[in-house]
Amino acid sequence: MTRRVKIDEAKTHLSALLADAEAGEDLIICRDPVPIARVTRIHPEAEGRDLRADLRTERSKQRSVTTSEILAWRHEGHIR
Repeated sequence: MTRRVKIDEAKTHLSALLADAEAGEDLIICRDPVPIARVTRIHPEAEGRDLRADLRTERSKQRSVTTSEILAWRHEGHIR
């Protein structure tokens, strides 16, 4: 469920509105009738899981790197 809240109400009742968002309610903050922001709950465990899956997918697309390549990168740009 999404609830629309005016800016004045959001400023006055921020703690309560954040508690509502934490409980799963989506809020849209409006300036007059125009929506300007959305407040929604963050699920850190789900975001971390999605990020790890994305990283694994991208990593699987890359070729393997040899030790000699890594050592060459280590000194790249150094004056010898």
